[in-house]
Amino acid sequence: MINANIDFQKPFASIQALMGLQTAAITKTVELQKQSGEQLASFFKVEAEKAQQLKSPEEFVQFNVESNKALFELLKVQGEAFTTLAKESGEQAIAEIQKMSV
Repeated sequence: MINANIDFQKPFASIQALMGLQTAAITKTVELQKQSGEQLASFFKVEAEKAQQLKSPEEFVQFNVESNKALFELLKVQGEAFTTLAKESGEQAIAEIQKMSV
């Protein structure tokens, strides 16, 4: 018979920590998705109101250019927020995994 004291507590705690990190990342992702959706809805509402005031083809062209620039900037900022979240979540997971190997 093998007489060994196996400590299951450390691996169990590590798995719990990783699951906690996953849950937090998913929660933050859902929150960012909600915020992004709300921002886009608000953007399009405001732009639709602006479009109703246009009177000439020149105004329409200028509006279209400015609106597209603003939309792409909004999408860029939203993408950067998701990238930051992914990077931070990944770093936290790697740190937890490194703790396991010690």
